Amino acid sequence: MKFKLVPEPPETAAFVRDVQAAVPLVPGSEDDCCARLMRRCGFESRDVARTWLTFLRAVDLAEETDSGFRRRRVDSDADHLRAALLAGVYGADELAAALLAADDPLTAADAFDRFADRVPEWERHRRDDWVAVWRDRVARLLGWFALLDLADRTDDGYVATDTLRSVHGK
Repeated sequence: MKFKLVPEPPETAAFVRDVQAAVPLVPGSEDDCCARLMRRCGFESRDVARTWLTFLRAVDLAEETDSGFRRRRVDSDADHLRAALLAGVYGADELAAALLAADDPLTAADAFDRFADRVPEWERHRRDDWVAVWRDRVARLLGWFALLDLADRTDDGYVATDTLRSVHGK
């Protein structure tokens, strides 16, 4: 299963470790986990905390059990985050392919244009502002790519790195 929610990328990848550490080892309800993330990580709203909790599930650092959410005892190093991001976040693999295929740097708008046909049909009908929502998701994903050395941010946009080429097998 792939997850769509992607938080704003933090200043450093080490922050992901801090957020993961804030998720309890003993399963707790979504409300309890979000309150704990807000308290320990300083998230300003439950929605931000919920987005992070979902993202941690996408990158295999947290899991949902019958009893609630809990932290997985997995090292959140850069190699793990890169592979898990590409495998667990909806659109990440397609965005990687677009960066790898591009002859020139891709802006967030260019990347969205190459991805727009992958937005599920039901998402397009669910909300009138689906383009803005998905443009934002693609931009956040590009930020994560830059944070994890999958893309370099240039004045003209984003370009694939050698790390992305090796991780993606191209």
